[in-house]
Amino acid sequence: MNFWMVMATATGASLIPCAWSCLRGSPERRLVGLEMTALVITIVMVLVTVGEGRLIFMDIPLALAVLAFGAGLVFARFLEKHL
Repeated sequence: MNFWMVMATATGASLIPCAWSCLRGSPERRLVGLEMTALVITIVMVLVTVGEGRLIFMDIPLALAVLAFGAGLVFARFLEKHL
């Protein structure tokens, strides 16, 4: 296990507060939890990609970053109707 994989594991532990925010919060906090989860997962995927030495797979976390931002906007649009 190299440095990058250790850092990916440590960064993955920060998903616990994100999950708590998504499960137990007001709708605004749930949106923030969703966006933060997407950010943390993207960072973890980048760290795992570098740690495994497979830089050709770097496009997967980049695609996730773009798609997660769009999903957050769709969720915010849906949330706007119910507030």
